[in-house]
Amino acid sequence: MSDNNKQSDKKESSADNVEEYLQTLGNEDARELRYYSQEQPFSAEEMTRLVNEERLSKLLAQSDAFLSSLNGDLRDFDEGSDKDNT
Repeated sequence: MSDNNKQSDKKESSADNVEEYLQTLGNEDARELRYYSQEQPFSAEEMTRLVNEERLSKLLAQSDAFLSSLNGDLRDFDEGSDKDNT
């Protein structure tokens, strides 16, 4: 029986949380506060500490190579469709 009481307590607790959350959704001030509380401004020092510059440079080089390749493929596609139209 105590297991049933524990389960009903959990359900009641969840329902309370849901009700409170739904009430908060209707409150514009609370919604705005929740939105801005998720933002975390970082100082330049923190960003320098957190960002791996070597890894970032590699990722940027890979993305540049990918975009160049994609751009070339698009040009080839356009040239192929121009040939089909003539």
